[in-house]
Amino acid sequence: MTESVSRTRSAFEAQLQVLREDLLKMGALVKEAVSRSVEALKSQDLTLAREVVDGDEVIDEFEHEIEQKCLMLLALQQPMAVDLRFIGTALKTVTDLERMADHACDIAKIAMRIGHEPLIKPLVDIPRMTAAIEEMLDEGLAALIGRDPERALEAAKRDDEVDHLYGQVFRELLVFMLEDPRTIRQATHLLFVAQHLERIADHVTNLSEWVVYLVKGELRDLNP
Repeated sequence: MTESVSRTRSAFEAQLQVLREDLLKMGALVKEAVSRSVEALKSQDLTLAREVVDGDEVIDEFEHEIEQKCLMLLALQQPMAVDLRFIGTALKTVTDLERMADHACDIAKIAMRIGHEPLIKPLVDIPRMTAAIEEMLDEGLAALIGRDPERALEAAKRDDEVDHLYGQVFRELLVFMLEDPRTIRQATHLLFVAQHLERIADHVTNLSEWVVYLVKGELRDLNP
């Protein structure tokens, strides 16, 4: 390998490393948005809810920056094999991350709509869903950076836990609505929150699918 080629490859590797770091940073912002949105709902902190909504623009900008870096790498470096798959995976991953952030923003907006009216029940399963999702996202991102498909598969398996909790929330809120029609408005809002969380978990599962593709070159449906 000539010195010129070696320098070019080193520069490319450095750019890929920056891309990996950016994905982790964006993932951390998304995780924080999800956590803060549910905390705003649980504590009925409208200021916190507004901060989550306002912060969505920062995540959107991060998505655009990463996309531009990916496109520049594709155009200027013409990567091959696993490097090409990694850049393609990064493009898919930021889309899923951005959609997770949108769902967090929607949860914060629901918190603002409920406002300070007394909650019809203590929130138990919704925070449990959130905790499981945060762990899924941590594992999924770590699997992506470490190119670890087995870790990605373990992260995806936890989607079943989130689905189970969603079913519990749905059934419980349905009982509230049937027994007392006055709860219908808030119960519907809370049901939408649980639905947003269930969809966030689906996007984390998508991320796991892309890790498998990155390493093995196989597209697998982990959320049938």
